[in-house]
Order: sequence, then structure tokens, then C-alpha cells
Amino acid sequence: MTEDRYLSIGALTKYIKRKFERDPHLTGVHIRGELSNFKSHSSGHLYFTLKDDKARISSIMFASNAKSLKFNPENGMKVLVTGDVTVYESGGQYQIYVKTMEPDGIGALYLAYEQLKANLEQEGLFDTAHKKPLPLYPRVVGVVTSPTGAAVRDIITTIKRRYPIAKILVLPALVQGGQAAPSIVKAIAQANSIPKMDVIIVGRGGGSIEELWAFNEEAVARAIFQSNVPVISAVGHETDFTIADFVADQRAPTPTAAAELAVPHIEEITERVLSRELRLNRAVNERIRQSQTALKALTDSYALRNPKRLYEQHMERLDRLTESLGTEQNRMLDKKSEQLKGLARRLEFIHPGKAMSNQKEQLDRLTKQQNYHMKRMIESSQKELYRHIAMLDALSPLKILERGYSVLFSEEKQVVKSIAQVDRGDKINVRLADGELYCEVVEKE
Repeated sequence: MTEDRYLSIGALTKYIKRKFERDPHLTGVHIRGELSNFKSHSSGHLYFTLKDDKARISSIMFASNAKSLKFNPENGMKVLVTGDVTVYESGGQYQIYVKTMEPDGIGALYLAYEQLKANLEQEGLFDTAHKKPLPLYPRVVGVVTSPTGAAVRDIITTIKRRYPIAKILVLPALVQGGQAAPSIVKAIAQANSIPKMDVIIVGRGGGSIEELWAFNEEAVARAIFQSNVPVISAVGHETDFTIADFVADQRAPTPTAAAELAVPHIEEITERVLSRELRLNRAVNERIRQSQTALKALTDSYALRNPKRLYEQHMERLDRLTESLGTEQNRMLDKKSEQLKGLARRLEFIHPGKAMSNQKEQLDRLTKQQNYHMKRMIESSQKELYRHIAMLDALSPLKILERGYSVLFSEEKQVVKSIAQVDRGDKINVRLADGELYCEVVEKE
């Protein structure tokens, strides 16, 4: 019975959790704090800590609630949250399940607007280098907007008044609410698929930031940027600026202004055409006058009044040139003839036969010189050889033997110079001038 009084940790934690969940003061609480340890899980859940200068609490925002956020939470951001305080049984710690979150001191939509604007600007979607020029005389104008709003009526009325020859295609789209952004993206893609589409007007009438929010969606901004057809944004009033305005090729302050940008005024074009027609008539008349003046000058010219005289002068000039040509031709032939004779003399001088004769004479002369020098060299070498033979003969040991001397050799054919080199009984050879004696050492003193 004593052991039944003790609770397990799990049972105690579950009891405390039920106490938290039944307390009305811990349900739907409103908390102001600073985000830290923020982590966005791949499941879509958000994990973070809410803290102030005195305490902190672990928090979680499930994906079903997180997808409604209009901004990207970051560490250090001051936020206002609502949620339920409960206990996490496995860890035994209390935490808050966050249902809603918005920035403290700044609207969530405005913060989301600034964050997306900064990101897209960094990517280069606002660069003027990507802006496409508007056509001067569009044939087909696409209008992406609500088919029942005042904006579409203003655009159609303005285009028909200014440029009635243009064809207007209205591509209906939702411009407000959760499905507005996908609807606008679909309409822009449809406009790009229509042949001969020259320009697209995307917009709606004025409203609050919530009502205009579809034109601040990233999907709409990227659809406008990727459009092959120039896009004019016409969202809200003159003071309203959306992300679509920055991405579009041209921004109009109102839908009516967008229609005025999209098409020229037919009266202005007519005036320009009439002005150019007048200028063209003046230019043609001036060209006719100049041509008539030139024709009269030619008609009154000396060549047309006396063409035979002009012909005779040219014939005289031709005769002189022909005579000059003959003289110059003879002079050139004489000059070339002299050059040819000079070349013949040079060719005779350097003819191969003559060169070979000269080389043969030089070869004979060199051969005689070589034979002479070889003979002198041989004689000199023979004299030197005889002198060395005489010296060798004089220094030959055989000459010494002829005078009565002899040379002793041991059995190892070594010259015996001392009695220390032999012992009694050794065999020795005695070389004389006319032969050798083979002896044995009987005694040595």
C-alpha cells in the first residue's frame, strides 16, 4: 500500500499537462517577445524561443498555421504571438503552440512587402537592363484584370478613344483574395501564348494593401519578369506601389494612364502623317525643280550644242596619244635590247663551262702543290726515321753484348742484378752476343 502513493514521472507530467490545458488563462494567450534559436523544419513546422530580458519559453508553430505568415521570421525580430501554453510530456517542459504571429510595431504585410522587394531587387529583377521597350504602334493589346471592375472599362474606353484600330483582348483574372495570384500568373502566360500579342496591361483599381496584395506576390512578379511580351503595370492609384510595378517594363499610376502608355493617340499620328506628307510634297517639288534646272543646264551646255566639235577635239588628242605611244614603244624596245645584250655578256662570263675550266686549272695547281708537299714530308719523315734507328741501334743491349758482356736471367726470366736474387742450385741463363748458356749455381761469394 505504501508504494501506491508514488507517481511515475510520466503520470505526473500528464497531470500537469491536463492542468495547463484546463486553465483558461493559458489558452489563447497573447505574448510579446523576441525570436531566438529560430529553425524552419523541412516539414514546414517552425521551432523557436520567445524571450525578453527576464525569461524565455520554447515555442512551436505548426505548418498549418505557418503557411499563413506574410513575412519571414528571423532571429532578433520582435513579434506579437497568440497561442496555447502546454507541456511537452517527453521533455517535461512547458512550451507554447503559436497560432498567429505578426511583427511588433510594423504590419506583417508591409514587412513581407519589404522583404520580397529587397530579395527580388538583389536578384536583378528590377534592373533597367531587363526592361523591354513598348511597341510604337501595337496591333493587339492584352488586358489582365477583373472583367467586371472599373479598371477594365477605363482601359477599354481610353484605348478605343485614342487608338481605335488596336485590337483589345481581355484575359479575365481574379485581382483580390487568396486565389488572385495564381489567376494573374495564368492570365499572363495565356497572353504570351497568343500570336501577335504586342503589349500586356496588368492591373486593377485602387484599394488597401490587403486588397492589392496579389500584385505583391512573388509568383506574379516572376511571371511579369519572364513574360516575352512587354508588360505595363497599372495597380491602384498614383500613390500605390506594388512589387509588380518594379518588375514591369513600364509602370502606370492608374489603369487609364496605362492605356495611354500602351497606345498612341490617333489624332497625333494623323497630324504627324499630314506633316510628313507636306514635307514629302515639298521635298519632291524641290527635287523636280533641281532636276529641271540641271536639265536646262545640260541642254544649254557647249557639248550638246556643238557635239561634233567635242568629238573632233578628242580625235586630235587620240592622234597625239597614238604618236606618243609609238615613240615610247620604240624607246622601250631599244632599252630592253641593251638590257638583253648586257645579260648575254654576264651569262657568257658566268657560263658553267668556263667556270668548270677555271676550277679544273685550279684543281691541277692544287694537286701539284699537294704532291710536292707530300714528297717533302715523306723525305723529312724518312730522315727522322733513320736518325731514330741509329739512336736505337747505338743504345741496343745487343751492341753491349758484342763487346764481351753478358746478361743473366733467372728461371722466371728476370734479369739478375745481385747474388741475393739466386741461391745455390738455381738454374740461370746467360745471354751472350751469339747465343745463350744454361747454367746452375754451384756456389756464390
